[in-house]
Amino acid sequence: MAAESGRQFWKRSAKLPGSIQPVYGAQHPPLDPRLTKNFIKDRSKANALPMKSKKASSFHEFARNTSDAWDIGDDEDEDFSSSSSSLQTLNSKVAKATAAQVLENHSKLRAKPERAQSALSDMPTNCKVIKSSSEAQLSRTSEEACVRTPLQKQQSLPLRPVIPLVARISDQNASGAPPMTVREKTRLEKFRQLLSSHNTDLDELRKCSWPGVPREVRPVTWRLLSGYLPANMERRKLTLQRKREEYFGFIQQYYDSRNEEHHQDTYRQIHIDIPRTNPLIPLFQQPLVQEIFERILFIWAIRHPASGYVQGINDLVTPFFVVFLSEYVEEDVENFDVTNLSQDVLRSIEADSFWCMSKLLDGIQDNYTFAQPGIQKKVKALEELVSRIDEQVHNHFRKYEVEYLQFAFRWMNNLLMRELPLRCTIRLWDTYQSEPEGFSHFHLYVCAAFLIKWRKEILDEEDFQGLLMLLQNLPTIHWGNEEIGLLLAEAYRLKYMFADAPNHYRR
Repeated sequence: MAAESGRQFWKRSAKLPGSIQPVYGAQHPPLDPRLTKNFIKDRSKANALPMKSKKASSFHEFARNTSDAWDIGDDEDEDFSSSSSSLQTLNSKVAKATAAQVLENHSKLRAKPERAQSALSDMPTNCKVIKSSSEAQLSRTSEEACVRTPLQKQQSLPLRPVIPLVARISDQNASGAPPMTVREKTRLEKFRQLLSSHNTDLDELRKCSWPGVPREVRPVTWRLLSGYLPANMERRKLTLQRKREEYFGFIQQYYDSRNEEHHQDTYRQIHIDIPRTNPLIPLFQQPLVQEIFERILFIWAIRHPASGYVQGINDLVTPFFVVFLSEYVEEDVENFDVTNLSQDVLRSIEADSFWCMSKLLDGIQDNYTFAQPGIQKKVKALEELVSRIDEQVHNHFRKYEVEYLQFAFRWMNNLLMRELPLRCTIRLWDTYQSEPEGFSHFHLYVCAAFLIKWRKEILDEEDFQGLLMLLQNLPTIHWGNEEIGLLLAEAYRLKYMFADAPNHYRR
């Protein structure tokens, strides 16, 4: 009886102010056993034909017959292990197939020893193994074994090769280019001159940042471009000190209220969502990092009651956290143990991540208010835009009754973070922060360019389920700066053609 009352206590209540609204496909693609049972097999037409008679004929029917991964385990015991096991059971087939594809794709790289040798030569000679708490009993490897062992992954997935997030390779293309060219050294010097001037020229800084920001100066550049730091050099230190103290003042004032009745629903959902944030990246599975994320999201939610916390906002913290962490960590941060940092450094990273995320959300808050009208408008705008850019793709969706909301909602809600590796998201946000209204306006054209990028694969699919599986599992695992640069160039071309041309934009 006590267990039953406990489950009822944690159920979402529509009567509570700020009650969490479920978001369709915000983080994971909706998984229907009918969609996944043949995913591991060869997706030939012979296998697809028996499924056509069962396909959902509309978005609403599809949604009714689909179990959203967000609702898994929400009404179970507070311990996340039960919801995690349910999620792993539901995702096991797709997860295994995805991991198998990753391993297959990486086999070519492993088959070329000269690339592996090149990658090893770029690593610092004093690199060391960083262990998770679950591996604390293991002895450290010898000093000459410079390759860092990844933290333990989810047991349901086979071991996957580690792809750096923000290390040297992520500042180049994913093919493993040299650490820095002459041109990149020149760009870095240009950034340093701008940032060290008495009053930084923000217009010039945005112009330099559009094609990407060097890793060495990305933290301070992001603070400036987001409006968190002033352009005046003399005011920056005092501003940082004041804003960080202000954030931890919010913690002292509000964080204990997470156990109060009118905030329990919000905190409960945040507590469930945090372990699902980038579950294959060891950094975000560390308890200390998850506690930081919980504080950031809870304080933001109660200070913005118009929207409160919405599933998907948790993703928006990760790029800022990684960038500001890289200011204190020279090597790849994917496996870095944050307990090696001092308390003051962690507090600085946490406060800066909170304020920069808040600045971002200030421009797109209508994406997360009741009924999420901002996303609804952007999805409709994307449909209109694609119908003008590529009528064949648009008609292909209509023929097989694919609604844009079924795949593009997540693109808008998570700013493509679920479609791209994190290193690509960081590069993409370099441009978003340098583009006027980048997150609210330019993102539309990036989504359109991203969709047309896969036009051949889209047109090759000739059934509803095949199209949905493709659009929710696009193969971008190997993407790097080169692919993002081409995507942004195409998005800029589309913006130039359509943003100020309403007759072109609409029929």
